[in-house]
Amino acid sequence: MPDTPAADLVFYGGRILTLDRSARVAEALAVAGERVFALGTSAEMLALAGPGTRRVDLAGRTAVPGLIDAHAHLDREGLKTLCPSLAGARSIDDVLQTIEALVRAAEPGQWIVTMPLGDPPYYFDVPAVLRENRFPTRWELDRVAPRHPVYIRAIWGYWRHTLPLVSIANSEALRRAGITRETLPPWGGVQIDRDWASGEPNGILVEWTYMPLVELTLMAAAPRFTLEDRVRALPAAMRAYNACGTTSTYEGHGIAVEVMAAYETVARRGGLTVRPHLVVSPAWGAGDPASVRAQLDLWRGRAAGRGTGDDVLRVAGLYAEAGPTPDNVVRARARPYTGWAGFNFDSALPRARLREVLLEAARSDLRVASFTADLLPLYEEVDREAPIRDRRWVLGHLGVLTDDEIKRVRDLGLVCSTHTNRHLAKEGELLARRVGAAHEDTIVPLRKLREAGVHVALATDNVPVSLFHPVWHCVARLDRYSGRAIAPAQALTREEALRACTNEGAYLLGEEDRRGSLEPGKLADLAVLSEDPLACALERLPGITADLTLVGGRVVWERG
Repeated sequence: MPDTPAADLVFYGGRILTLDRSARVAEALAVAGERVFALGTSAEMLALAGPGTRRVDLAGRTAVPGLIDAHAHLDREGLKTLCPSLAGARSIDDVLQTIEALVRAAEPGQWIVTMPLGDPPYYFDVPAVLRENRFPTRWELDRVAPRHPVYIRAIWGYWRHTLPLVSIANSEALRRAGITRETLPPWGGVQIDRDWASGEPNGILVEWTYMPLVELTLMAAAPRFTLEDRVRALPAAMRAYNACGTTSTYEGHGIAVEVMAAYETVARRGGLTVRPHLVVSPAWGAGDPASVRAQLDLWRGRAAGRGTGDDVLRVAGLYAEAGPTPDNVVRARARPYTGWAGFNFDSALPRARLREVLLEAARSDLRVASFTADLLPLYEEVDREAPIRDRRWVLGHLGVLTDDEIKRVRDLGLVCSTHTNRHLAKEGELLARRVGAAHEDTIVPLRKLREAGVHVALATDNVPVSLFHPVWHCVARLDRYSGRAIAPAQALTREEALRACTNEGAYLLGEEDRRGSLEPGKLADLAVLSEDPLACALERLPGITADLTLVGGRVVWERG
């Protein structure tokens, strides 16, 4: 290849799964700048190397296009690193020893705020993981922290998908929060536990809801995630995703301004190692016409069409939800703070008002993302007045879809994303009992959707971060409790599942001409994997990690 410029990187001696239309498998790949330059044999690609070229011997390993997480909540993973962990505690004494060490290292009177009890990423079986099979009380925490306020946070409930959520405060924390025996819960789903003899709060705060409310209300005095915290946490979050081969994310639940500011800050510093696509989480406030109009005017210019940004960070689209709930009304009082959520709690509207918003969005080329099939009738009403069929509106968190709903999704041209971590792995058996044996094939019906021509991209929802869990779910479809395959006729092949988090993720982003497969001219986003996902033992699929991850020709993760 005479007069050919030298490649910056050459990967050789392995299996390059291009996942292009022809399913080409190459032995080697060359990168120039931020793009794939060429594919071929090892000899051909090494011939493109110059003195400054880095040569990576794959030694038989498999490389794939960078994975695209279609519903990521990436920022949460970094936030988990900010508070001290209680993972591994198997007794109340273990918990107290950790708190005592934190107190010794703290300034006088400084807050001690920890991660929840239990082991990440799911925090299953709490408090059964403790020898005492109960939570510590305020008075037990007081023994090691008599003058420091201590708050053990509640989990984000969707990590585990079981209730209740529990957080714990010691006496000094309760004092600073103003919680006394006269304090009433801020909402009916919150319980302030009390000592049965004295009637005094025992420090255990119980929530029968999946999204923590106590830390936004009763415990609002405890330190919150600041902008600086979120900026500091994002690089850690991106490393975790990069380590699993993820190079792009789509935030389909919407992003609040406080989190968007953190992404923008890191982007200005050149620190993004994942390409985030941020959908706007609107703050409708009271939902009155003036508030709705103000939000639409605010975001129309920035998030319509392709939105604003570049190949690294883009803001485009609007999240939609119907039906404000009383608990979210309470949470929204903390705005602009959103806690673990990262999205606004007042982003839902009554159906009639939401219909007006969706119609305005369609007329303004403001792409809409949601994740409940009950919005299909509204989508159809809008489509009759302002067609959305070529706009790639998003329906996420696929759970149960009937044949009729699949047809309607197809006819509207919607793009779908999954939540297999919940609807197959954790709740597959529950859904099977709910719909009955005759209708089991309506549970995450990936084969039917594929045959209908519906584009479906895979997503993690940050529980956990690796897309190889959803890949495994789509192929094996096993419920973690019963161990049986749920609707096995709806399984995908391994290659189809891999394409669902590469090709289909790129389609969801409207970037299929730029990423999602390894072809000359496309962005050089790829991952060198610890195992071949098309050939390894089935049970090893969820454990696959990245040995090296490349984003735009730049190595952003390399093991060891």
